[in-house]
Amino acid sequence: MHFESGVGHIGGNLSALDALVVTFREYLNEDDVFVLSKGHSAGALYTALWSVGRLSDADLRSFHRDDTLLAGHPPAAGLADIHFATGSLGHGLSLAAGTALGLRLHEKKGRVLCLTSDGEWQEGSTWEALIFALHHRLENLTVLIDENRLQGFGSTAEIASMEGLSGKLRGFDPDFVTIDGHDPAALRGAFARECVGPNIIVMRTVKGHGVSFMENRMEWHYLPLNKETFEKAVGEQNAL
Repeated sequence: MHFESGVGHIGGNLSALDALVVTFREYLNEDDVFVLSKGHSAGALYTALWSVGRLSDADLRSFHRDDTLLAGHPPAAGLADIHFATGSLGHGLSLAAGTALGLRLHEKKGRVLCLTSDGEWQEGSTWEALIFALHHRLENLTVLIDENRLQGFGSTAEIASMEGLSGKLRGFDPDFVTIDGHDPAALRGAFARECVGPNIIVMRTVKGHGVSFMENRMEWHYLPLNKETFEKAVGEQNAL
């Protein structure tokens, strides 16, 4: 999709793809709500939806094209599985927490899962949403944090250091666990935890995961694939 449409953001898609596939194939059901706070990973979201039959091959071929529903960030309308348009970072957790409280107030059984980037934890609004979720003991809320340690202009340590994010979280006394975000078994175990309040899962991930020349390289936050890099990336995958 990214090669044929000539767009970037593939590094952050690859850091989140494993978690999204497990989430949609094994965790979410029809009553649940998913919020992609790191909206620039829409390509991974669309791939996960395709993997469970919610999008077709033809849909994926329309990615980032004129008049498509599959925009570079999740659209505001048109896809039943996408409840909020996201992309301006720092809003997704507030939307998810409010939705979780609304479901509880209406005595509905659905759960809410929100995927955030680690960079957006530099946003005050994200911490406000965490305080809200903890205060209301939103046990129907699960928060995934894609901790790939890179953001738009460099590493999170260089830009506005939140290194040791787990330590910062610990100060708010949430129920959280840190796992390998590319390990399906670890994800399954984290999802199965029983928590008092929201289940917060810090995923240690690699930006550009699975493609040697993309891994841990900030430029793949932006760069599109050309024919040479596309063929090299596909060749690496075929050799696995």
